[in-house]
Amino acid sequence: MKNNKKTCLIKFFLIILLFLSFFICEHINNDLKENYLKNSSQKLSDRNNEIIFIIPNDLGYYNDYLKKSPVAFEDILINKEDRFFYSHKGFNPVSILKAVGNKLGLTNRQGSSTLSQQLVKILLSQENQRNMSNKIIEVFYTIALELSNNKEDIMIMYLNTAYFGNRIQGVEAASHAYFNANANMLTTEQSLQLLAALNSPTNMNPVSLDNIPKAKLLAQNLKLTVNDSYFTDTKTAQSNLTKYLLSNKPLLEMSNYAKNLPNGITEKTTLDKNLNTQVREIVQRNMDILKTQKAKNASVVILSLPSNEIVSLLGSPDPASWNEGYQINMLENARQIGSTIKPFIYLNAFEKGMRPYTIIDDREYKYATDGGFALYPKNYDYQYHGEMTAHYALNNSINVPAVKTLEFVGLKNFEDFLTNNLELKTVQPIESYQFGIALGALEMTPFELAHYFTIFPNEGKLKNLKLFSNDFLNNQYFPYGDKQVAEKNYIELINKILSDRKTGIDQFSAMSSLNLPYPNYALKTGTSHDYTDSWIMGYTPDFLVGVWVGNADNSATDGVSGQIGAGRIWNEIMQLLMNSEYSQNTPFDFSDIKEFQGKNGIEFGLQNDNFEKAENIIKSQDDSLILSPHDNDTFLYEETSRIILKAKAIVTWTINNKDFGSAEELIFQPKKEGRYVITASASGNKETVSINFNLR
Repeated sequence: MKNNKKTCLIKFFLIILLFLSFFICEHINNDLKENYLKNSSQKLSDRNNEIIFIIPNDLGYYNDYLKKSPVAFEDILINKEDRFFYSHKGFNPVSILKAVGNKLGLTNRQGSSTLSQQLVKILLSQENQRNMSNKIIEVFYTIALELSNNKEDIMIMYLNTAYFGNRIQGVEAASHAYFNANANMLTTEQSLQLLAALNSPTNMNPVSLDNIPKAKLLAQNLKLTVNDSYFTDTKTAQSNLTKYLLSNKPLLEMSNYAKNLPNGITEKTTLDKNLNTQVREIVQRNMDILKTQKAKNASVVILSLPSNEIVSLLGSPDPASWNEGYQINMLENARQIGSTIKPFIYLNAFEKGMRPYTIIDDREYKYATDGGFALYPKNYDYQYHGEMTAHYALNNSINVPAVKTLEFVGLKNFEDFLTNNLELKTVQPIESYQFGIALGALEMTPFELAHYFTIFPNEGKLKNLKLFSNDFLNNQYFPYGDKQVAEKNYIELINKILSDRKTGIDQFSAMSSLNLPYPNYALKTGTSHDYTDSWIMGYTPDFLVGVWVGNADNSATDGVSGQIGAGRIWNEIMQLLMNSEYSQNTPFDFSDIKEFQGKNGIEFGLQNDNFEKAENIIKSQDDSLILSPHDNDTFLYEETSRIILKAKAIVTWTINNKDFGSAEELIFQPKKEGRYVITASASGNKETVSINFNLR
């Protein structure tokens, strides 16, 4: 009975011991696996699974984990390092005895570590810390490794973590770095060159002069026949290494998106590596020309629609260069956006009752600013052009009608649209821009502006951007969410105007870079003050191309407008995309648009429009009789001072209650300095303004 109890107790303790051993073994193996994953580099691939670049791991090494062992390389490795790898259980007794004999001076065996033991040293980062304590720990870890993994997995782990010098870890990364080849395509000679580096990766890697002699000696020891011409010489290996390290330098444009990605995972992006290369070539070629006009920097963003997938990002013509601010990612630098804001202003105006056929008088207007100064909006050519339609004004990017349209929309209403609907976070408080918004004073990054412009090809919906196939990452970097910011029918009106290149001939000419040999595209240019920023946002229903040209130091260019700067780059990129997989020739939807017979031909608006009311909606609100001067204008008084009195029609003028004549336009010469009260009367209407003539 006692023996039975003793036997049961022994079995119980054996079971407990077995359980603890299993638990400890799993715990140790999990530590090794965790370290193994940490050693794996992060990788980004494009939409076609091409690797864009590899991010160094925590040790600063470049790695590219294999999933399957290259058989030819493995055979030579086993022959060199561990001939009984597939038969031993982590330790090679024969090698251990030979190593002991070497210690006693009986043999010349230098090492006894199996590949499993070498892998443990690598994963514990103890290759150079050879003491008894570490060796004992490594024994337990090796046992756990062998008990928890099959030989094939151990081999793959070793191949992926072996160090080959010059920050290159793993046989696949080493094959690409030194020989520009996949590991399974290595020649016997190249495999020997890598294996020659294992014991001394810093001094014996393929870019060192001692590498090939060492590889040849290794071939003799392993009784392998080699051909000298199949070795990769030092100069070629160095050239390959330089190209490899340069190609894996994180793209300037992706630097903010390559952080905190999970180890050991190839994160797929929506980028097109080949397209990005072609775009950079286009930009570099055109910037060589634009440099003669003092424009040095450029950025490009291309979005695939309607999904808003980012297919190309370029924040610098050449991120490898240290000249001309090329190390600055201009996609993320806010600049004045010029006239590219105008489609958003007119969109809001159409929602409020304006239409493309609405008449706007392009003349001098005076606007009071919060600072007490008067604003007199000027056009690009410093001329006034009289009455024109909103269609013509937007298509030819006329400034004064845009300010008048913003006044119609209401400054506060438009500010709310920008900050609430579009969720724009302005560089300065939104209130500080005032009517300067319509003149291009607002700042945005090219990335932001391109995103906001997608509401036009996407029928009024502001969709979240996509850069990764992983939606969690997309939401992390672009936490906008999808929302409808404008109704589709008003968007159609904007698209109809911006896709009409014939009307834009007056301002941009028939030979403009904005004119493409395709019918289905829309665009808006922009030029900021003093030609500092050159912009163009162009799109089809299938894709959008945004281009900025200027200088990273914010200096002015030599007359580079949106048309001749960003436009020339945009033209080439658009033609490239028109003949690519990204173009489906999808037509714009104009199903809500209705044509009307206007005074100057066919005009277009929406179904159920009150044509006459919409046509005159600005004029009916602009009841000013006196066009010039403006109330509270101040002029310098000199003996030769003269000003023009100008009205909408023939009026009767009085100055300080004295008749001055009847006409649409008269010249007034003051006799002395002081205040003058000017009144204009016509058909029962009367308007009065007060002006001042002051001495110096």
